[in-house]
Amino acid sequence: MGVMQIPGHTAQKPREVTLEEIRAVLGDCRRCELAQTRTKIVFGVGNPKARVLFVGEAPGRNEDLQGEPFVGRAGENLNGILGLAGLRREDVYIANVLKCRPPGNRNPKADEVLACSPFLREQIRSIWPDVIVTMGNPATHFVLKTEIGITKLRGRFHQMGHFVVMPTFHPAAALRNPAWQELLEADFHMLGEYLVRHPVESGAPVVAPAVEHSEALPRVEE
Repeated sequence: MGVMQIPGHTAQKPREVTLEEIRAVLGDCRRCELAQTRTKIVFGVGNPKARVLFVGEAPGRNEDLQGEPFVGRAGENLNGILGLAGLRREDVYIANVLKCRPPGNRNPKADEVLACSPFLREQIRSIWPDVIVTMGNPATHFVLKTEIGITKLRGRFHQMGHFVVMPTFHPAAALRNPAWQELLEADFHMLGEYLVRHPVESGAPVVAPAVEHSEALPRVEE
């Protein structure tokens, strides 16, 4: 069964497809070789109407075992700094580009991203968040369609069609680098300030694009 099709991106939210429907289409996915080594599919978790969607690269060991994203040390770090943005874990939605753990936490292969990325695209369209927070280079490169490093992209917001994107360091990487942790926390403060300045009632935010693209999200041929 193929990935469900949703009408082209517009300024208004497209016809809603629920996260439950997307998860049903994903099923016991066998679309790439990661199905042979994973323990559990890690679809995503959180508020289906979240204002903020966090996107990481792929599940790690703990996530693979529990079937939930960001439950290890990186998850503890993320949970600890959400409050800097005035958020709680139950307020947000968390997902990854890949739904299955690459063996040894290696980098995703191109064919794996090709097979799995349509599901993230549909999750984004279902949730229709105000802000997408991309954590780390792989997630940022995927969403912004750029090869620019995270250290140059972080610290400001980027407009991608309807969506505002805030790149930042991955919480796991920040644990290994105190300077990155400090910048990660600064980004979360910035996120909180942005959400206060742009309440739901104010309508769609207007942010000068730092990276210009015509598509809100990568289009993947199936």
